[in-house]
Amino acid sequence: MNPLTLEWAQKAKADYVAADWLRQAPTPIYDAICFHAQQCIEKYLKAWLQEANTPFPRTHDLEELLDLIVHTTPAWNAWRSDFLVLTTHAVDFRYPGKSATANDTRHAMQICSNVR
Repeated sequence: MNPLTLEWAQKAKADYVAADWLRQAPTPIYDAICFHAQQCIEKYLKAWLQEANTPFPRTHDLEELLDLIVHTTPAWNAWRSDFLVLTTHAVDFRYPGKSATANDTRHAMQICSNVR
């Protein structure tokens, strides 16, 4: 594993640990959990692309990153709908008007756990 891949993977793991820690708090912070879940997956996708020497843009859109992976690994396309959910959560819940629920959080963490 090249050093940049390792760094991306370490950052992804840190986001997972943060999300899990927030989930176990006496008063879970649902918006932040969903955000860190999305960030975790984003960084794992970037680690995958880095290891494959595939250039990728500075984006937070999981589908855009996924599009770069499915050319060589079509099986990843099975994650598309879950990644869309995570991307939507990461954007929508950062602004007033929408807040994550316990169900949103469970789903986000389930996706994260499955992808890891």
